[in-house]
Amino acid sequence: MTDEATADHYAVIGFPISHSYSPIIHAQFAEQTGHRIRYERIESPPEEFAPRAREFFATGGLGLNVTRPHKRAAAALADETTPRARVAGAVNTLTALGGGRLQGDNTDGAGLVTDLVRNLEARIAGRRLLLLGAGGAARGIAAPLLGQRPAELIIANRDTDKAVRMAADLAEEGVARGSGYDELGEECFDIVINATAPGPGGEAPPLGAQAVRAGTLCYDLAYGQKPTPFTRWARKQGVRQVYKGWGMLVEQAAESYFIWRGVRPDTRPVLEKLAAWNRG
Repeated sequence: MTDEATADHYAVIGFPISHSYSPIIHAQFAEQTGHRIRYERIESPPEEFAPRAREFFATGGLGLNVTRPHKRAAAALADETTPRARVAGAVNTLTALGGGRLQGDNTDGAGLVTDLVRNLEARIAGRRLLLLGAGGAARGIAAPLLGQRPAELIIANRDTDKAVRMAADLAEEGVARGSGYDELGEECFDIVINATAPGPGGEAPPLGAQAVRAGTLCYDLAYGQKPTPFTRWARKQGVRQVYKGWGMLVEQAAESYFIWRGVRPDTRPVLEKLAAWNRG
């Protein structure tokens, strides 16, 4: 029997999934910690998610990372969920508990906060935060951001009612307010986080230039080698601290690895390697 056949089996499931860096990241975590794991990509359209996920665990899989568009479906599939997954209403990490039962967790918010506070040395406490979007990605990070005790978290969305409902759902987590983009007026923010996908024409969210200044930190959850519409917009406004979601990607993966393996890997060498690849 080969080493691969006897290694502990993990995977990431999404649609599409060929772009995912998760196998690369977890392979580096495994090398660093001395663990033997096998980690693959599973592409599954929405209608096949539940049976594909169940098949993975029924054949010995120990853990699944879940990405678009399956995070809400993963929450429904889980037999039990962690408090942070319940607040988010979405699951990005499934873990086999034994007896066919699955635990659902959401590590996105923890990954983002770790990247902001530890890697980027940003201060969230007492600052004014603007979160763009009120969909699943935004819900996954809002409560952990509020856990850092910002002065206020404003949720801006094209559908104002959706933003208001999301803020109401977060009332027990901290000070949050829902808003439409046109209702922001002349407000300026210390940190702006984009949790929206580009518009049909590849445009950034309809945010006015007054919302940022040179010292604002702008962060896009999206990652890739090219600038995103939001990061291009932020730099055009003269913002000096502009980041894509590479750090969040690695840190949320490290949180998943800790859940599965009980060891927290060092993310710095992984971040350095990804940065070197992207410079190339």
